[in-house]
Amino acid sequence: MASEWRRYTIDQLKADSNASIAIGPFGSRMKSDTYVASGVPVIRGNNISDTKEFVDDFVFITAEFADRLRSQNVRDGDLVFPHRGNIGTVGIVGKLQPRYVLSTSLMKLTCNRSLAEPLFLFYFFRSPAGHHKLMEHASTVGTPGIGSPLTSLRSIEVNLPPLHEQQAIACILGVLDDKIELNRRRNRTLEAMARAIFQSWFVDFDPVRAKADGRALAGLSPDLAALFPDSFEESALGPIPKGWRVRPLPEVFEINPTRTLAKGSLAPYLDMANMPTQGPSPESWVMRETGSGMKFINGDTLVARITPCLENGKTAFVDFLRDGEVGWGSTEYIVLRPKKGIPPIFAYLLARTQDFRAFAIQQMTGSSGRQRVPADSLDKYSVATPDNDSPLFTRFGGIVSPVFSQITAAVEQSRTLAALRDALLPKLISGELRVPDAERIVGRAT
Repeated sequence: MASEWRRYTIDQLKADSNASIAIGPFGSRMKSDTYVASGVPVIRGNNISDTKEFVDDFVFITAEFADRLRSQNVRDGDLVFPHRGNIGTVGIVGKLQPRYVLSTSLMKLTCNRSLAEPLFLFYFFRSPAGHHKLMEHASTVGTPGIGSPLTSLRSIEVNLPPLHEQQAIACILGVLDDKIELNRRRNRTLEAMARAIFQSWFVDFDPVRAKADGRALAGLSPDLAALFPDSFEESALGPIPKGWRVRPLPEVFEINPTRTLAKGSLAPYLDMANMPTQGPSPESWVMRETGSGMKFINGDTLVARITPCLENGKTAFVDFLRDGEVGWGSTEYIVLRPKKGIPPIFAYLLARTQDFRAFAIQQMTGSSGRQRVPADSLDKYSVATPDNDSPLFTRFGGIVSPVFSQITAAVEQSRTLAALRDALLPKLISGELRVPDAERIVGRAT
């Protein structure tokens, strides 16, 4: 350890304010009926991600209510820690919002910035050493939690280099997280474009409506516009494009198609925890000896069928396997695969629609807390489509498949950057790796 590094307790690093370290539960004063459509965002445990950014949907309270919860307000540079539930994780407040409010089961730390760079401490707690210190007083019996959480947090010791070096280390690691987040935001935009096309063509039938009304089809070439009918006909689903058919899902998709893996063989395993709630691609998986579970190949779509994973939107498009490789995962997946002629991504885009999710949720059976969707209940779901050999499917695939290829490439890059960040993190935080050396490594990678 370099001689200029010094040891502090977290209590010594807090800001002078009495509220610089605070703890929930704050939820006793914040019920669901206090939430509003927009206002001050509330940070919950599920918002903490594997980078600096918060993820998933926020709930909001009014500014007036947030003012009454002053000690629970957090601002730029504040660190937040769950002390129950998702313990061992840490988040940091950025500049996207002027303030947030903590929900129940969270703690906050406001740093004395003359001693500690908040982002350095964030990465310290993200390192194996920092994570270990957060978990030292944790119990995993029942709901995971930390005994005497404030006392435990205050007593944690951390070695700090001089402030300028803390800032340099935080900057190096932050560059990698920023690139990962940039990829995520770009991917959200790309997927939104593909979903908008799917919704317009196959749900709202916008091109058909335009032709029926005699309007020009904005953004569609004449040869593509010619592939859409110019009128509607009645069906069990209501008006559908003339010449299309209402078909039950098994006529359009294979549902839980047979895939073969030898029991005990080593194969990619995707667990439910790594199923994405947003975006098509899981960010990580592991190699595991094959047991009971659903099998899948590239081009399959996985839909979580159990509560609350289905309601949370856990859905994935399989794009991370090698050619000819078979992966496996939870028994609580439903596997969808469009039949010949229909682009594979069609199933993923359908599974992400509100209508499909609402239907699946309505089919859930079982006792409270263990409800799931029977796979055969999807036989009752119908879609209106042209025939499988329609050139419209070919053109649709030609438009959206390259978009998802870009998403896949960005996710693969992010996996590489995350692996580099996680390799550098403990060495920088401990002083084993010096800043100039790390800067050269990151420069080559980005």
